Amino acid sequence: MNQSEAIINAISQQARTELRPLADAIDREGFYPETYLRELGKLGGFAAAIPEEYDGLGLDLSTQIDITTSISRECGSTGFMVWCQSTCAWYLLHSPNQEVRERYLKDVARARILAGTGMSNTVKHLAGIEKINLRAVRTDNGYQVSGSLPWVSNISADHLALVAAYVQDEGYIMFAVRCDTPGVSLRPCLEFSGMEGTQTLCLRFDKVALNQTDIIAHPEQFGDYIKRIKPGFVLGQTGMGLGIIEASVETIEDTNATHAHVNVFLDDQADDLSAELQSLKSRIKELAQATKNGNPEVLDVLKARLATSELCLRATHSAVLHTGAKGYLMNHPAQRRQREAVFVAIVTPALKHLRKEIHAIEHPDEQAQAA
Repeated sequence: MNQSEAIINAISQQARTELRPLADAIDREGFYPETYLRELGKLGGFAAAIPEEYDGLGLDLSTQIDITTSISRECGSTGFMVWCQSTCAWYLLHSPNQEVRERYLKDVARARILAGTGMSNTVKHLAGIEKINLRAVRTDNGYQVSGSLPWVSNISADHLALVAAYVQDEGYIMFAVRCDTPGVSLRPCLEFSGMEGTQTLCLRFDKVALNQTDIIAHPEQFGDYIKRIKPGFVLGQTGMGLGIIEASVETIEDTNATHAHVNVFLDDQADDLSAELQSLKSRIKELAQATKNGNPEVLDVLKARLATSELCLRATHSAVLHTGAKGYLMNHPAQRRQREAVFVAIVTPALKHLRKEIHAIEHPDEQAQAA
């Protein structure tokens, strides 16, 4: 057994014994599993793609995706928070500014500091979908930021938020800020239909002062930096969907032990879903491994993420139909996974966002005419 297999086995065992019993409370009661997340950090659950010099495991993104997959089998909400935390470590690792990397990366990689990525608004803005919400101005010591982000997950007063802002006439900055910094405030969101235990809050900035050790990327660095981190950002999310698909296939197989004679008339049987899943996992693994020495083709990355959303929706839909009335009960995981699958399809980049970006790449002439 190699190091990657050993860590995945250890984390899978931890998820079965410690996370599975919490899944309903996380989903329905808004329980935030902070203790579990911190213990996961000690095992290296967020640090697979981080070099050993920063307290990482020295492996790669494909192993991190496998870790997220194993956790998402038990709880999609927690799988999402694993993506949040590990992606914040990914941001810091690739920052061109050593000061912010040295200040935070080790603690984020091992969950001594918990962190949320608030880049949804920026990613949608860069895709031409919405306006950017945060604005920054230059100061003698750095920048001053104001504005609000409606949904940032895995944050609390003592957590770190990694977000971006627009600097007039210069471009964009990305930065890390403690949520108890003067001028930063947190507000509750409206109740969601799922994912309530993800500690998702509205994050507001009122003339928040940033210094050089807070800055992940300055305006002159931002363009190249975003290109570097985006494939990992997008591919990392596939672990959420893959784990939910795996669990849904298992539910279908379990149900067919007694009801195969009638379930055979449903679409998306377990064998078909499993075959598609294995093909998708192989494709994602190749793309994830390619990020270690540069970047894979962004079109391939977007298509893999899109395929994950689409298969996740189909698999969870099929699992509910296979279980019948039992799957419609609130205490059955099939209905929870169906709501988790919808989240996989709407979290940035959402299914429609992915299709928009894919269309833009595949039809550059249309984009030129629109400009």
